[in-house]
Amino acid sequence: MIGALGWPGHTFPVLSLARALRARGHDVLVETPEQWRGAVEELGLRFGPAEESITFAGLSHGGDRGPTLPEAARSRLPMLGDFRPDVVVSDVLTLAPALAAEAAGVRHATLIPHLYPVSESGMPLYLWGLLPPRTPLGAGAWRAIVALQPAIDVRLRRARRNLNDAREELGLPRLKRLHNAISNEMAMVATFPQLEYPRSWPAHVHVTGPMLVELPEPEIELPEGEDPLVIVHSSTAQDDELSLIGVALEALEGEPVRVVATMSRRGLSWPGPVPENAVVVDWVPYAQVMPQASLVVCSGGHGTVARVLAEGKPALVCPPGADMAENGARVTWAGAGLMLPGRLLRPGPLRLTVRRVVSDPRFAARAGAIAAWGRENDGAARGAALLERYASAGGARAGGER
Repeated sequence: MIGALGWPGHTFPVLSLARALRARGHDVLVETPEQWRGAVEELGLRFGPAEESITFAGLSHGGDRGPTLPEAARSRLPMLGDFRPDVVVSDVLTLAPALAAEAAGVRHATLIPHLYPVSESGMPLYLWGLLPPRTPLGAGAWRAIVALQPAIDVRLRRARRNLNDAREELGLPRLKRLHNAISNEMAMVATFPQLEYPRSWPAHVHVTGPMLVELPEPEIELPEGEDPLVIVHSSTAQDDELSLIGVALEALEGEPVRVVATMSRRGLSWPGPVPENAVVVDWVPYAQVMPQASLVVCSGGHGTVARVLAEGKPALVCPPGADMAENGARVTWAGAGLMLPGRLLRPGPLRLTVRRVVSDPRFAARAGAIAAWGRENDGAARGAALLERYASAGGARAGGER
């Protein structure tokens, strides 16, 4: 049984993993919001409906937005009893299946559909969007900051407290670990290892490579000509105003490139002018356009970055917030593209940065090397094999440091 949020960046890796498990002969139930029922069933998988949202404030009673986390976990117990899974997998933000599995005594694994969020001593804190230190003094400063993270990171402390309150209501012990939403028995990090800063990896954490899946989409008409093709991909979660597309269209008008901009919102029409060298679509079929692209300009969601690098294309990340600045820093560090901070997202800086990436073959070469690794290391297949071993081992790593 695999549970996922309805966000594409979390659902697509779950679908990829579920498809790989199904191909190996396993019976798989995917629990996710109703909007994904068709995609799940088209892949030959069982579908289980999940809530659109869960109320986290006031964990002892329900609210208008949805059930509380303990209520959502309890509601899954009959499904666990009927389906009788050997392992329950949930993405790192989908907590109800994980709690239900623990309450029912079923082995549980976490799928992290992005970079590993646990900060490493001597490296920048996760989500700060900074590059590794270049000197021993800088590394020492980060070691001190990371050591203080449990005391200074209000966001993580609040998340730990809320989850522990839910655990207590379900009769489960409170956990001391700061990242207590991640299984301490089995965790899969579905990203490229080339994007992970050097660290000491826990034995139960495995970097599998991205877990990618693409649903069939109709082809679109590309701008005419032979100039390099630049794809502009707006964030589905962090760019409601479609600012990136507006700036990109202005920046690249008249440039010797062709532009395909996608709003990533089905059925939406672009309200503004479109230059002659560009088209704006509601959704882009990656299988058609990505092989022809020279560069992808994106907000930096992990799913988009992973797909871009899997195709061997450099990325220009323009992060509006959340974890996107972190992804942009990792792309820059890996040499597979650049990051243009949000405060510099204007036509002039964007134009100059696009010129730099398109004209420098080193970015494409590095992205190509990452793609070559990906072709030899299928993330979903590796995740499926890890889950098989975990199930057959009987959860040997259960317990551990709390």
